[in-house]
Amino acid sequence: MKKILVLNGPNLNRLGKREPEIYGRNTLEDIQTMLDQVSTSMGVKLEHFQSNHEGQLIDRIYEAADSGIKGVIFNPGAYTHTSVALRDAIAGSGMSFIEVHLSNIYKRESFRHHSYTAGVSIGVISGLGIQGYMAALHYLAMYS
Repeated sequence: MKKILVLNGPNLNRLGKREPEIYGRNTLEDIQTMLDQVSTSMGVKLEHFQSNHEGQLIDRIYEAADSGIKGVIFNPGAYTHTSVALRDAIAGSGMSFIEVHLSNIYKRESFRHHSYTAGVSIGVISGLGIQGYMAALHYLAMYS
């Protein structure tokens, strides 16, 4: 069975509470449940991980690569715009990444318009809310 890692960065553990007018009312648990329900019908097993700490995200990327995972759905949160270290981990992992953002980062503050991680991802989905995670899952289930 194909395995895909769903990786979420800082503040995403606060979904549903933190700025719901931007990020929606669904919690991270809601997103994980939705993805798990759909993935089983695709023959895909998901692993979920969230951290507010950059080093833990990097460690989890390499653990996934070493365990044979081929695809990652990644919402790096604010690290999208700041972390060369995460960019380098993605580039060196050998896995296919799809970067996902709940909000449209290009309609927000200008500092959010640049992504360090997009250039080493196979695709970026921004502004589709929780459906962005679903689109990434469908793609990786077929192509990773």
